[in-house]
Amino acid sequence: MSEQDIRAIDDADRDSLYTLPLAFVPFKTPAIGGARLIKNGRLESVVEIYKGKRIGSGQVPIDSVGKAFGWPDDPAHPDRVLLKRIAELPSYDVYSLRILFRRHDIPVTDYTELKLSEQKKDELTEYMRAFTRPLILQTYGESDMDIPDYQDVIALFRKPSLERAREKLNIMAEKLEIDLIEVPKFLEDYSDIFLSIAYFRQCLDQIKPSITNFLESMQALRKKRQFADDTSLQEGTSRIAATIQRLQDAVTSRFNAFDIQTKSMWKEITATRFREVETLIKGHHTVIGGSLCALTVKMNAWTELFPDPNSGGPMERAAFIASEMSQGIEKIREIEESSGNL
Repeated sequence: MSEQDIRAIDDADRDSLYTLPLAFVPFKTPAIGGARLIKNGRLESVVEIYKGKRIGSGQVPIDSVGKAFGWPDDPAHPDRVLLKRIAELPSYDVYSLRILFRRHDIPVTDYTELKLSEQKKDELTEYMRAFTRPLILQTYGESDMDIPDYQDVIALFRKPSLERAREKLNIMAEKLEIDLIEVPKFLEDYSDIFLSIAYFRQCLDQIKPSITNFLESMQALRKKRQFADDTSLQEGTSRIAATIQRLQDAVTSRFNAFDIQTKSMWKEITATRFREVETLIKGHHTVIGGSLCALTVKMNAWTELFPDPNSGGPMERAAFIASEMSQGIEKIREIEESSGNL
């Protein structure tokens, strides 16, 4: 795929946890570049050949993709091997992909395109204020807290012709114990690492209402008289609800730990201290991305069918839990169990 094709990727796909435009990856089969890899409700990766309001979604299991693209019946076909490696990744958010593509030696058409859309960055402005305020405060002091946006800080340092800009540039360099020419790079790295946390926080906030709805629905279902003696449903719903709640709590705990480390960093900011915090946060990108991907896919599947407490009857909900919600739930537990402690 050309650079133009890469840039034409839909913003929703670029910003998604669970969809990956295959144009990002240089397959030998050009046609596959127009497809997407998605996580379905069972947390299985499938190739989506087409999608439309009137035609629905054309999904092909990974093991059957070869037939769709005319691959020879050879397990060692390079595109087949590559696709299977990508399908095993726990999340398709851009921050996890940067790490996982390199870790698994997966080629990428253009690494610089693994970034959020400009629209998403604008959405995250409020989330970023928690990270930009201490930077602005340290650099300019209370008298200059009227600077509205982090991009204004970067813009000021990129135009050091003004006396005020040169002065602030020197202050920043002195605080960071780095050379003047290194300050713009620091600002860009700072923006990127905390933009990732802002992005993940928004992802969690967006699904919190669905998680609450789901957990309450599980509790209500267990109390139904018709399921009082249904051991399978009682144990199944309890297990699923506990897994969902535990994963949400684990992600929240990580965000709290990042907040503590960030506040500590600004008490005595240096480039070295920032790199330590940056390494800490990046070290948890994949588990946070995988956790939020799994939670989002599962909650979307539930909410699509049962958008409110009055949607669907008890039997319909019980059947969906058994057939869909329980499928892939072990993958959620594996994500958290393999992550270690913060």
